[in-house]
Amino acid sequence: MNCSLDLAFPKNMIEGSGKAALSVIGDILGRALRNLHGLLQMPYGCGEQNIAVLSPNIYILQYLENTEQLTSAIRERATGFLKSGYQKQLNYENLDGSYTTFRKGEGNTWLTAFVLRTFGKAQRYIFIDPPKIQNSKQWLIRHQRPDGLYESKGKLFNNRMKGGVSDGVTITAYITASLLELNTSVMDPAVSKGLSYLKRFVGDNRNTYTTALLAYTFSLAKDKATRDYLLKKLMGIGISEGSHLHWSQSASADDSDSLAVEISSYVLLAALTADSLTSADLGFANRIVSWLVKQQNAYGGFSSTQDTVVALPALSLYATKVFSSDGSSTVTVQSAADTHHFDVNQDNKLLYQEKQLQNVPAKYSIEVKGSACVSVQMSLFYNIPTPKDSKALQIFARTGGLCQSGTGQILDVVLDIMYTGTQDSSNMVIVDMKLLSGFKLEPSSLNAVRPFNSKSVHRAEYNNDHVIMYLEEVGMITCVKNLKPAVVKVYDYYQTSKSKLLSTYLYTFKSY
Repeated sequence: MNCSLDLAFPKNMIEGSGKAALSVIGDILGRALRNLHGLLQMPYGCGEQNIAVLSPNIYILQYLENTEQLTSAIRERATGFLKSGYQKQLNYENLDGSYTTFRKGEGNTWLTAFVLRTFGKAQRYIFIDPPKIQNSKQWLIRHQRPDGLYESKGKLFNNRMKGGVSDGVTITAYITASLLELNTSVMDPAVSKGLSYLKRFVGDNRNTYTTALLAYTFSLAKDKATRDYLLKKLMGIGISEGSHLHWSQSASADDSDSLAVEISSYVLLAALTADSLTSADLGFANRIVSWLVKQQNAYGGFSSTQDTVVALPALSLYATKVFSSDGSSTVTVQSAADTHHFDVNQDNKLLYQEKQLQNVPAKYSIEVKGSACVSVQMSLFYNIPTPKDSKALQIFARTGGLCQSGTGQILDVVLDIMYTGTQDSSNMVIVDMKLLSGFKLEPSSLNAVRPFNSKSVHRAEYNNDHVIMYLEEVGMITCVKNLKPAVVKVYDYYQTSKSKLLSTYLYTFKSY
């Protein structure tokens, strides 16, 4: 295989901040394996983030176990993360068996189903108290209507899932798929009623996300006729670009949209969930995988929790289906001034090989020879000046100072955060404010924005010179006082590309 790539830093890069790296590994899950506890480069302050960090360990363990590559060292490391994550997740459990995004509040249907699915699969590797699983399942069943619909409780933070089909269809499909993944019989009323309800909406294909999720659900149920019908519909609306294939919620959606990663991953799961696969099936799956791996970050994850926890199981299933214990490959990457060679074989296929690229900008050619699977990634790391535009979120900072004898310099910072997107409101929003060197947080100011004093802020924390606040949604003004920031970043939790960076001005006041 041969291809070429023009590698260049953006024109607005801060001089001296850029570096480029080339990495090669003999497995598409290799980067995720190397960064089990760092797949998501964002704060871990809520129940959804915690379970999203926990679950990839299970899929990595399953894949390595199924392909006979699991070593005692990897098992020990991954199960250690599972045990720690399991204990942390119990902090978000309600007495009725449901789970909340934050430590207090109404049980969240989607999160409870996610926890049920994850704990059920984790039982193979660590001890999970059986009542924890049973209580969550019963809580979900109590919210299933006689017609099979699972009622949505708690806020669905990612509002871009909504579309032509009601939210009840999406959440019912998700819960039904979760139960089927845990080997619940299709004759179980919790599943059979759910499938019966979902069949009413099979012909309504206005919402691509829901169609993809339905295709996966009916694949798990081994309903071949419905599965084939839905996959045929999806094939007709796929976005084909050469050897790559993916889906978006709308034709105008950005290819980097995390929801596109989720949708494409569900299509991949549906395509691979069959009793037997033909070479045409694997060829179709390969085109989706080719697009998905291009969306991965340098750590093996994706841009948000939800796309990561759907994409990794899909990639894991694909890697299991195409795994071969034979073969080797050589990789040659070169530019006019750089040449790098890598050997990948069965003895080092999980070894992460990395070289720094000194020649950027440049055009690089990549040549792979052999029969073994190889994942090649080029990563650019750099800093840029504070952007002045924003796609959906706006943030403004106002600062003032107080001069008090013997107290030194004190700053008041007020943040005005506004949502300017196309939805009725934003998703969950994270405000990340970094303090300048030499300044520290006034503890009382953090208490002022914690949940018991602010309706909009669900959680506020201070860690490593960062003040981080979790907002359920933005459509109002949030005020924060007595913070000493250098840079403030506000971003949509599920659409991290929808962010706004703003440097604040530091006023210096002389103490007297």
